[in-house]
Amino acid sequence: VQLQASGGGLVQAGGSLRLSCAASGRTLSSYYMGWFRQAPGKEREFVAAISQNGASMYYGNPVISRFTISRDNAEKPVYLQMNSLTPEDTGVYYCAAVEKFAVEAGRYTHWGQGTLVTVSS
Repeated sequence: VQLQASGGGLVQAGGSLRLSCAASGRTLSSYYMGWFRQAPGKEREFVAAISQNGASMYYGNPVISRFTISRDNAEKPVYLQMNSLTPEDTGVYYCAAVEKFAVEAGRYTHWGQGTLVTVSS
Protein backbone atom coordinates (compact mmCIF):
# COMPACT_ATOMS: atom_id res chain seq x y z
CA VAL A 1 0.00 0.00 0.00
CA GLN A 2 1.26 3.47 -0.86
CA LEU A 3 0.33 6.42 1.32
CA GLN A 4 0.14 10.04 0.28
CA ALA A 5 -0.06 12.77 2.91
CA SER A 6 -1.21 16.26 2.03
CA GLY A 7 -2.66 19.41 3.53
CA GLY A 8 0.35 20.93 5.23
CA GLY A 9 1.22 24.57 4.99
CA LEU A 10 1.97 27.76 6.86
CA VAL A 11 -0.49 28.88 9.51
CA GLN A 12 -0.45 31.40 12.33
CA ALA A 13 -0.56 30.32 15.94
CA GLY A 14 -4.13 29.59 16.97
CA GLY A 15 -5.09 28.54 13.47
CA SER A 16 -6.18 25.22 12.03
CA LEU A 17 -5.16 22.79 9.32
CA ARG A 18 -6.56 19.50 8.10
CA LEU A 19 -4.19 16.85 6.86
CA SER A 20 -5.26 14.02 4.59
CA CYS A 21 -3.73 10.63 4.00
CA ALA A 22 -4.83 8.76 0.91
CA ALA A 23 -3.91 5.22 -0.01
CA SER A 24 -3.30 3.52 -3.31
CA GLY A 25 -2.50 -0.03 -4.17
CA ARG A 26 -4.87 -1.62 -1.70
CA THR A 27 -7.45 -0.63 0.86
CA LEU A 28 -6.63 0.29 4.42
CA SER A 29 -9.31 -1.92 5.91
CA SER A 30 -6.85 -4.12 7.80
CA TYR A 31 -4.67 -1.32 9.16
CA TYR A 32 -4.60 1.01 12.07
CA MET A 33 -3.68 4.41 10.68
CA GLY A 34 -1.37 6.74 12.51
CA TRP A 35 0.03 10.22 12.24
CA PHE A 36 3.53 11.08 13.37
CA ARG A 37 5.49 14.30 13.25
CA GLN A 38 9.13 15.18 13.26
CA ALA A 39 10.54 18.57 14.13
CA PRO A 40 14.05 19.56 13.08
CA GLY A 41 16.62 17.88 15.28
CA LYS A 42 14.02 15.80 17.11
CA GLU A 43 12.85 12.22 16.96
CA ARG A 44 9.69 11.21 15.18
CA GLU A 45 6.78 11.62 17.60
CA PHE A 46 3.47 9.81 17.79
CA VAL A 47 0.54 12.16 17.20
CA ALA A 48 -2.57 10.04 16.76
CA ALA A 49 -3.90 6.70 15.59
CA ILE A 50 -7.26 5.28 14.64
CA SER A 51 -8.53 1.74 14.49
CA GLN A 52 -9.53 -0.08 11.34
CA ASN A 53 -13.23 0.67 11.78
CA GLY A 54 -12.71 4.18 13.10
CA ALA A 55 -14.22 3.40 16.49
CA SER A 56 -11.07 3.86 18.58
CA MET A 57 -8.76 6.85 18.53
CA TYR A 58 -5.53 7.46 20.39
CA TYR A 59 -3.60 10.68 20.85
CA GLY A 60 -0.21 11.77 22.00
CA ASN A 61 -0.31 13.94 25.12
CA PRO A 62 0.74 17.20 23.40
CA VAL A 63 -2.23 17.13 21.02
CA ILE A 64 -5.06 15.84 23.19
CA SER A 65 -8.20 17.99 22.84
CA ARG A 66 -6.68 19.94 19.94
CA PHE A 67 -6.28 17.33 17.21
CA THR A 68 -8.84 14.87 15.87
CA ILE A 69 -8.11 11.84 13.75
CA SER A 70 -10.91 10.40 11.66
CA ARG A 71 -11.71 7.95 8.92
CA ASP A 72 -15.05 7.16 7.28
CA ASN A 73 -14.13 3.81 5.80
CA ALA A 74 -11.26 1.92 4.23
CA GLU A 75 -11.84 3.52 0.85
CA LYS A 76 -11.61 7.11 2.04
CA PRO A 77 -8.65 9.17 3.24
CA VAL A 78 -7.68 9.39 6.87
CA TYR A 79 -7.81 12.91 8.24
CA LEU A 80 -6.06 14.80 11.00
CA GLN A 81 -7.89 17.96 12.01
CA MET A 82 -5.49 20.22 13.88
CA ASN A 83 -6.86 23.16 15.87
CA SER A 84 -5.30 25.72 18.19
CA LEU A 85 -1.94 25.21 16.57
CA THR A 86 1.19 26.47 18.29
CA PRO A 87 4.75 26.89 17.00
CA GLU A 88 5.59 23.67 18.88
CA ASP A 89 3.39 21.81 16.37
CA THR A 90 5.76 22.71 13.54
CA GLY A 91 7.26 19.74 11.76
CA VAL A 92 6.89 17.23 8.98
CA TYR A 93 3.76 15.17 9.48
CA TYR A 94 3.70 11.59 8.26
CA CYS A 95 0.85 9.16 7.95
CA ALA A 96 1.55 5.50 8.46
CA ALA A 97 -0.16 2.14 8.63
CA VAL A 98 0.21 -0.81 10.98
CA GLU A 99 -1.80 -3.99 11.46
CA LYS A 100 -1.87 -3.76 15.25
CA PHE A 101 -2.06 -0.58 17.29
CA ALA A 102 1.28 0.92 18.22
CA VAL A 103 2.76 4.26 19.23
CA GLU A 104 6.30 3.34 18.22
CA ALA A 105 7.18 4.54 14.75
CA GLY A 106 9.37 1.50 14.16
CA ARG A 107 6.37 -0.80 14.26
CA TYR A 108 4.57 0.89 11.38
CA THR A 109 5.09 -0.89 8.08
CA HIS A 110 3.88 1.65 5.53
CA TRP A 111 4.69 5.35 5.42
CA GLY A 112 3.67 8.36 3.40
CA GLN A 113 6.19 10.92 2.24
CA GLY A 114 5.32 13.59 4.80
CA THR A 115 3.77 17.03 4.61
CA LEU A 116 5.30 20.11 6.21
CA VAL A 117 3.35 22.08 8.79
CA THR A 118 4.77 25.43 9.87
CA VAL A 119 3.12 27.41 12.63
CA SER A 120 4.26 30.99 13.00
CA SER A 121 4.06 32.90 16.27
